[in-house]
Amino acid sequence: MRGRSRVALVLVGFVLVATGVIWRRSFGNARAREQQRLEQQRAALEAERAKLEGDIREASSRGTLAKVAEERLNMHIPSDSLVIYLQRPPKKRAKGDKH
Repeated sequence: MRGRSRVALVLVGFVLVATGVIWRRSFGNARAREQQRLEQQRAALEAERAKLEGDIREASSRGTLAKVAEERLNMHIPSDSLVIYLQRPPKKRAKGDKH
């Protein structure tokens, strides 16, 4: 009886260890699939971010803003004859300043 109970214990132990290994592998595979899905989602979000940054650069460019200002606000770039350049008066020095 002692030999049979040892064999039974060894078999039960083997089944438990094998079950643990199988569970661990399936858990690891599920985690790997989840990680891969998240990495793909991250790559898609980074691509969308790059596209949005390009769209922002495009929308804030001088040419686009000038076009919008002309169309929506009825503004235009004045001709050179209409531009007046003003000079700033020189800065006043403080009484204690020797320069």
